[in-house]
Amino acid sequence: MTRRTIIAPSVLSADFSRLGEEIEAVERAGADWIHLDVMDGHFVPNITFGPAVIKAVRDRTDKVFDCHLMIAPCDPYLAAFADAGCDIITVHAEATQHLDRSLQAIRDLGKRAGVSLNPSTPESVIEYVLDRLDLILLMTVNPGFGGQAFIGPVVEKVSRVKSMIGSRPIDIEVDGGVTPETAPLVSAAGANVLVAGSAVFKGGSEDQYRENIRAIREASDGAVRTAA
Repeated sequence: MTRRTIIAPSVLSADFSRLGEEIEAVERAGADWIHLDVMDGHFVPNITFGPAVIKAVRDRTDKVFDCHLMIAPCDPYLAAFADAGCDIITVHAEATQHLDRSLQAIRDLGKRAGVSLNPSTPESVIEYVLDRLDLILLMTVNPGFGGQAFIGPVVEKVSRVKSMIGSRPIDIEVDGGVTPETAPLVSAAGANVLVAGSAVFKGGSEDQYRENIRAIREASDGAVRTAA
């Protein structure tokens, strides 16, 4: 049975002066999850927000808070993000020396554990932790900035990860350059969670967000039906 595509708008592209209102608007517009890109200016060349901001907007929605930590080290801050209300906490394989330990720490906090891979990182680095994982996030841009161009060769990487996980109930998420044009590529390859920032928040109104989400979802679901 084919899983419905999950659309996770990245608030990195929202109006930060109205962040709570933007989250409410994108939820009404059809978002399934809310994607939170946390950047530290060290692991990636940008700084966004931390657990205090996430905690401040947690009561604006009951949607899943999908927290993508682009920080190093990550382990000292896992509890703070869990306490802030994140439901899924994803760490980069490149940002921790002991990935298995980091993932177990997330699960010990009662949260779903995810791992993210940069475009150049081979999927082989996570083969030994598959049983610790709830989600695999594949970057289709180099992390650190919104609005970048989609890196096409990662599509084949999605296919390889889909084969690698087999029947395990692990979500495959794609982040970077997702649009109605690129969404079908990664969905047909096996991704079921799509992060989109600029492509969702362009237009600046709830009606436009609704249309943007609809376009991505329809393109993705159509590709999945065709592939099946």
